[in-house]
Amino acid sequence: MNSILLLILGGIAGSMALFYAILMLHYQGSWRQLPIWDIPAHYLAKTSIDIIIPARNEASNIEACLHSIFQNEYPLDQFQVWVVDDFSEDGTAAIVKDLSLKHSNLNLIQLKDSSNQNQFPFGKKQAIASAIAQSKNELIVATDADCQVPDQWLNYIASYYQAHDKQFIAAPVNFMAERSLLERFQSLDFVGMMLITGAGIAQGWMHMSNGANLAYTRKVYQQVDGFQGIDHLASGDDMLLMQKIAHQFPDSIGFLKNPEATVSTKAQATLKDFVQQRVRWASKSNHYPEWRVTAALAGVFFFCWSILGSFLLIPLQTTFFIPLFLGLLLLKASVDYYFLKEASHFFQRSELMRHFWPSQILHILYICFVGLLANLRKEYAWKGRKVR
Repeated sequence: MNSILLLILGGIAGSMALFYAILMLHYQGSWRQLPIWDIPAHYLAKTSIDIIIPARNEASNIEACLHSIFQNEYPLDQFQVWVVDDFSEDGTAAIVKDLSLKHSNLNLIQLKDSSNQNQFPFGKKQAIASAIAQSKNELIVATDADCQVPDQWLNYIASYYQAHDKQFIAAPVNFMAERSLLERFQSLDFVGMMLITGAGIAQGWMHMSNGANLAYTRKVYQQVDGFQGIDHLASGDDMLLMQKIAHQFPDSIGFLKNPEATVSTKAQATLKDFVQQRVRWASKSNHYPEWRVTAALAGVFFFCWSILGSFLLIPLQTTFFIPLFLGLLLLKASVDYYFLKEASHFFQRSELMRHFWPSQILHILYICFVGLLANLRKEYAWKGRKVR
């Protein structure tokens, strides 16, 4: 290959590597500056809460989810639970109805009974909006039907809210009961994502969250007109709403940093399900109003492609691309190792680091190919439903 072309390719790859190293070190430094939140000694629960759980075909998960919520040490008269059945084709609704006989503050909404079925396409955001319209409490707390929450979950959220008066609170999510390398990779990836989420919020320049563990006030939801303007997208009930709120109220976002506030869910068991999930998540990236989020994601995407590309080009110029590939890979691995070591230790999952090297390879492939698919494919499957 032409020496000038090689020089250009090397320069681009080196720039991507430098960008990645600076970005990850910045995240790590910002995370360390973010204080851990503990429930104050003299805290008194006084926030009324509506917990909203969209559910579609979750018969195998919903009972465990609700059981974990009702195990919370929070005054029963100060929270309501709203399960919104999104046209489930299994026994989800029947299970919730049975449980509502034992719990007076458990409510079931079935979208099939909605009077405005033809007004909008059904999906997660519509399920949440339906529950918000029928509920009345001050703070809306969202989780997913396949999640389990810790027994002090509501106290952590309410105490943080009462102390800081934040209008939107993001909190940590991680996976549990991993059985395979793919599932452990997802867990290791996600503890790192929680550090990035907290760091971005702490710096006020990158607003990310996960719909399995977040809270926002009814007041701010109404002030930004809820999901209006993003309701045509199947995904985005978390980050797109968060960024709408951050745009109008930039100082109103907080991250609840404590491993004891972590909501747990199961990782995707098969490669197909994993790809479908991540394509769904990534598909909304083109709609983020915050350009810094898009820029950071794009930078990581191109850096991973520079690693994979240098590997694929080895047959064309062995003496150039082998050192380039190894250099880029070792730089990424070095930065990621210390970053993920801190993340896994904080979230009490240090054993995940035993799978660091295979997870590195999976992470590069995942970023490269899921990033491509998310931009090329505009339709994907979710809960047995084709969505865009």
